[in-house]
Amino acid sequence: MTAVQQIVYGCDTAAWHRTAEAMGLVAPYPVTPEWAEFHGQGSLAIHHEFDAHPAGSVDLHLFVDDLDAAERALAEWRATRERMEGVGELLTIPGNVRVTVSEGSVPAREGALTMQPIWFAPDVERPRRILEALGLRATIAADRGGWVEFESESGSVGLHHADAESIGLSFLAADIEPLAASLRDAGFDAAIVDEAFGRTIRFPDPDGIDEIWINEPQLDMHGYHRVA
Repeated sequence: MTAVQQIVYGCDTAAWHRTAEAMGLVAPYPVTPEWAEFHGQGSLAIHHEFDAHPAGSVDLHLFVDDLDAAERALAEWRATRERMEGVGELLTIPGNVRVTVSEGSVPAREGALTMQPIWFAPDVERPRRILEALGLRATIAADRGGWVEFESESGSVGLHHADAESIGLSFLAADIEPLAASLRDAGFDAAIVDEAFGRTIRFPDPDGIDEIWINEPQLDMHGYHRVA
């Protein structure tokens, strides 16, 4: 089993906690200002900002059943292994973005919001092979390249061609209209916007740095195809 966690660094972490709850995510244990996790399909972790990770930055973390097997699968990319206090053993994949792996799981909550961090990269082949090595499955791809959607047992990852490498915070929801209404009732300025790939909810993040995107699952396959 592979599960997806996106880690967002914030200044007002209490506001981030309220945002996660308004999106229907559930904290499996008590939250703190420094660290909190909220589960849906995958996990949203909220970490207080610090110098190396300013507010608005996002990391990608993957949970696997067997860290030794993951290390062997990542041998080509020379992942480093270390022990982190409070976390345990961790693999870090060298690169321009922080992608880490540890043993663990996030039980999938049926009907819950799905994590779908977006891995932006100038060369999508390298991250694609890394995700596949860790057990994620490509499900939808752009006919001309530039976008691949990956699925795990709990969560999803989008891979998008871009000039610079980064990880973007993003989510998927099967029914966005009631979710947008619920967010507005909770005081969030949530709007539904039509994009080429479908509709998305957009609203300002708690630190006022960027927008949070919650996308519908892609149904219009014009220019895209399902990966066998």
